[in-house]
Amino acid sequence: MDALLGAAVTLALALIIATSGSRPADALAYLFAVGFGLLILLRRRMPRTVLVLSVLGMFAYYTLDYPPIGVAVPVVAALFSASEAGLMMWSVGAALVVFAVSMFFRVLDGGEAIGFLVGYESVSNIALFAAAIALGYGIRARRLRTAQQAEIVRLTEAQLAREAELRVQAERERISRELHDTVGHTMSVISLQAGVAAEAIGPGDGTANEALDRIRTASKQSLSDLRSMVRILRSDSDQDKTRRIQSLSALPQLVDAARGAGIEVSTDITVMPSDLSAPVDTAAYRVIQESITNVIRHSRSTRAHVRADLHDGHLWLSISDNGRGRGQDDQRTGYGIAGMTERVRLLGGSLTTHSLPDGFTVEATIPARLP
Repeated sequence: MDALLGAAVTLALALIIATSGSRPADALAYLFAVGFGLLILLRRRMPRTVLVLSVLGMFAYYTLDYPPIGVAVPVVAALFSASEAGLMMWSVGAALVVFAVSMFFRVLDGGEAIGFLVGYESVSNIALFAAAIALGYGIRARRLRTAQQAEIVRLTEAQLAREAELRVQAERERISRELHDTVGHTMSVISLQAGVAAEAIGPGDGTANEALDRIRTASKQSLSDLRSMVRILRSDSDQDKTRRIQSLSALPQLVDAARGAGIEVSTDITVMPSDLSAPVDTAAYRVIQESITNVIRHSRSTRAHVRADLHDGHLWLSISDNGRGRGQDDQRTGYGIAGMTERVRLLGGSLTTHSLPDGFTVEATIPARLP
C-alpha cells in the first residue's frame, strides 16, 4: 500500500510538472517528484522525518523556480502519515508553516489577485490539509478503539476465567472435605478394627491373620492415596496438580494384593513410568487397578495377565482373565468400566472390553506423552 501511495504521488507530481507550460522543467524537477514518492515508503517507520523532508523538499523545489505543483500534493501524504502516527502537533504545525509561507510568497509575487488567493487557493489548500490530518487521526482513533476493545475483551475473559477457577477451587475444597470426613474416617476405622481383630484372634488362625493383615495394609494404602488426593484437591499449584497419586511403579504391590486374594497374576511390563507423562502414568495404574478389582470381585477367575508396552508413541494396556465370559459379565460393565473409559478418553486414548466364553479382556491405548 505504501508503494502504491508513493507511486501515485510521483505520477501525480510528474503529470503536473509535464502539463504546466509556464516554466521549463528538467530532469531534476522530475527527480523531486520521485523523491516525494520515495519518502512515502518511510512514512510508517519515520513519520516525523518524512514530514520535515517533504516540507523542506517542497521549499527547495520552488526555490529552484520549477513549474508550480501546488503546496498540498507534495505534503498531503506526509501530513496524513504524521497524524496517523499520533504526531498531531507536528501535522498541524507543518500545515500552518506551509500555508503561511506559500501565501506570503504568492502575495509577494503579485501575479494573482489577493481575493483569488484568499478566496480560492487558501480554501482549497486548507481543505486538503485538514482532510489529510483528519483522515490520519480518524484511522489512528479507530485503531486505538479496536485495541482497547480487544483489551477489554481479554480482561473480561481473564476475569471470567478467574471466577470460574475460584468456583472450581471452592468445589474441590468441598469435595476434599467430604472425602476426608467420610471415606477417610471409614478407612481409618477399617484399619483400626482389622488390627483389633488380629489381636483378638491371636496367632492360632494363620489364614484369618493373613487376611486381616491384608485388609489393614490395603486400608492404609487407600488412606494414603486418599490423603494425597485431598492435598491435590486443596492445592491450586501446577506442581501439586501433576503430582502422581499412583503410578506403574506401584504395580507390584497391586499384584501382591491380588495374589493374596487367590488370583494367580502374571505380568509383562516393558514400559517405565519415566517413559510416560504423569497423567498417563496415573491413568494406566488406575485402569489396571480397576480391572484387577473387577477380576477379584466379579469374575470368579483363577488367573489374570497384565501387559503394558509402548508402540508408536502409545501405551498399550491389556488385562485379561479366565473368569466368567459371555453372558455373565453384567457386573463388569458398570461404573468401573465407564470410569476407566472416560479417564482414558480425556487423555486422547480409547478403551475397549472383550467378553469371550472363557474369559474377559480390557484393552486400552493412550498417548505416552501429552502435548
